[in-house]
Amino acid sequence: MNPLLLVGVGGMTGALGRHLVGTRLERNRADTLAVNVLGSVLLGALVAAPVGESVAFAVGTGFCGAFTTFSSFAFETVRLAELGYPRQAALYAGGTLAVALVGVALGGFVGASL
Repeated sequence: MNPLLLVGVGGMTGALGRHLVGTRLERNRADTLAVNVLGSVLLGALVAAPVGESVAFAVGTGFCGAFTTFSSFAFETVRLAELGYPRQAALYAGGTLAVALVGVALGGFVGASL
């Protein structure tokens, strides 16, 4: 199948999933943290699992690319600092990075065991 189509379908699905998580959580930064960590776990599992190129395009590039949201994470971090909460901004940034890295490792462990 055409890689462009695979990425497009995966991206559409990921964007819809991102929207659903956002409408369900509707909390300050909780939705961004949730999608970034879930996306990290999924991408870690995908990279470690024996999947074909089509799945990598659709799920890795498409779904995970649209589901996770670095731009929202960056905006929320800067916004906290601008509002006078530099400590919370640093904790949010560092905490998100740490949890996402643990998520990738956990996903990789799960994916490698498949």
